[in-house]
Amino acid sequence: MSSLHTAQQVLWLDPVQPLDAPEHAQLTDAGLAIRCINTLDELQSALSHGQTMALVIRHDTNLDLLKSCQTLMLRAGVSVPMVCRVDRRNLELAVQAMRQGAAHVLATDDWSTGSWQMAHQAIQALRLSSSAASMVARMAPPSEVVAAATPQKSVVYVDPVSRHLLALAQRVAQANVTALIEGPTGAGKEILARVLHESSKRARGPFVGLNCAALPEQLIDDMLFGHEKGAFTGAQKEFKGLFEQAQGGTLFLDEIGEMPLHLQAKLLRVLQERLLTRLGSERQVALDVRVIAATNKDLRVAIAERQFREDLYFRISTFKLRVPPLRERRGDILPLVASLLLRHAPNAQEFTLSDEAQAQLLAYPWPGNVRELENVVQRAVVLCSDQHIEAHHLMFDDAADMQLHMAQELVNTPVASTAPTLTAPATPVASFNMPTEALRYPDTSATEDNAVIASNLQEAVKSSEHQMILAAIQTTESRMEAAAKLGISPRTLRYKLAKLKAENGSMSWAA
Repeated sequence: MSSLHTAQQVLWLDPVQPLDAPEHAQLTDAGLAIRCINTLDELQSALSHGQTMALVIRHDTNLDLLKSCQTLMLRAGVSVPMVCRVDRRNLELAVQAMRQGAAHVLATDDWSTGSWQMAHQAIQALRLSSSAASMVARMAPPSEVVAAATPQKSVVYVDPVSRHLLALAQRVAQANVTALIEGPTGAGKEILARVLHESSKRARGPFVGLNCAALPEQLIDDMLFGHEKGAFTGAQKEFKGLFEQAQGGTLFLDEIGEMPLHLQAKLLRVLQERLLTRLGSERQVALDVRVIAATNKDLRVAIAERQFREDLYFRISTFKLRVPPLRERRGDILPLVASLLLRHAPNAQEFTLSDEAQAQLLAYPWPGNVRELENVVQRAVVLCSDQHIEAHHLMFDDAADMQLHMAQELVNTPVASTAPTLTAPATPVASFNMPTEALRYPDTSATEDNAVIASNLQEAVKSSEHQMILAAIQTTESRMEAAAKLGISPRTLRYKLAKLKAENGSMSWAA
């Protein structure tokens, strides 16, 4: 905070002991203007003058004080971000503070300027994303909403599982230990690695990443450890590897389970000795780098199959963090959608979601995790013409290819007065009558209004989905089998069938 031109006005409340003179001086050096508060009445009169509130929590009963402060702010119509100070040995208390709405948590014995700067940066990022927070509030209950952010990238942790993970990561960040992040592809392992970096004392240093599965092994060796000029044919100048580039910061090794065995041995030696020798050099370089590794593999299985070194596993897994798949933290889905809509909306337009669209997003199993969610959001933005996203604007990855194929078939088929005839199974479980009017596509050679084209595109997607569901129902013997054939959950299929029935009054059902 010392980098700011004006001191930050901080309301300081410690229910146990007052702030002494040396501590007050340290906070002043950190760029803070402290106003000590002793009672809730004093807090109420000071709220309009505070930019941040610092609350010291020493035991569980102080959490009631946290709630009282939040209630007071709510009644006064004032929102002052709260930084809670908690004993670094009491992890559970820190987790509870984050769950109850603390914007940041600091250790009670941490008076460093850097830590307060990180707290300020997190709060500033939250303020800058206030429009995202307002959209999130419309999509999730207010008591469920907590957003944390780093200066580099917005991070949404709303689900209780995610909030616990965030609090644990911020705790681990304070210790200079290697960390292993486990989780499925697309779940956000690199995002968590950045949280570890930005929440640590190395935040001012570089964050350097390498995907071990994206490069051939010869190139990984050179990328990591570097080389001297003339070390091999084509080495026209010296090259500092990623370890040296990350000096004073963090090196993130993604998909470390894909690293070749002989490079694992070299990496282990560098991590143990904290020394590096470039290819073609005899000089050793001392390293000051924190290593964070990530994997979507079970490294224990890889060790048993002799694909990963056990000694390297224990070296990189001083502390393990697991990022759950999106289906295990459904409280994050709608807030993530809000954040992604802000990122991908053209001309900063504000989008809304219908109740049916929200229900589909929450019911879907998300095999591709956050990465798949972003794809679905981008498609919805393209298909939606009025900034209001309906259920038929959602195209999920596991059905997208089939929907596109169906739409192409409809385009290439001459327009007829009836829909294509589908052969029913010998013993159908359910049957229904669909409207027979075929979808007419616009003549692309003619000059037409873009809104008309967009509307027809939406209808094409919707029609192809209906045809797929009809075909699956008539060619399988149970709804569970039909859902598996469509690549969706039985719950999602029930929802879609109910919607089809509601939209088509002529539809009849037979068990």
